[in-house]
Amino acid sequence: MKKKGKVIGIGGIFFKTEDPKATKDWYKSNLGFNTDDWGCTFWWKDNEGKKASTQWSPFSNDTNYFEPSKKDFMFNYRVENLVELLEELKEKGVTVIDKIEEYDYGKFGWIVDLDGNKIELWEPKDEAFL
Repeated sequence: MKKKGKVIGIGGIFFKTEDPKATKDWYKSNLGFNTDDWGCTFWWKDNEGKKASTQWSPFSNDTNYFEPSKKDFMFNYRVENLVELLEELKEKGVTVIDKIEEYDYGKFGWIVDLDGNKIELWEPKDEAFL
């Protein structure tokens, strides 16, 4: 039996800012974020006790990464079975951006919700970060 795809957590919070470096520095000095070039990675354990991460990343105001959304933010959700989930969503009439990107830290796909927000779906390989 085919295992269905589903969201299993928040993978990241991405937002636009005038000066990503200054924003990362502010969060580092005022809130203790352990920032790097990408933002900040928060580590936690899932229900099975496996290490998992959530990414916090400020992007430059002129990024086109959030397109076709016109919003200043994008959510990333951790999912199981990305390919199956995208197939199911497409069958339900959800706008699916027809590409999947695969890296050593996981697979990525994108959809657009009913409010026009681009949503990034990530089937993670957290062990790649360890």
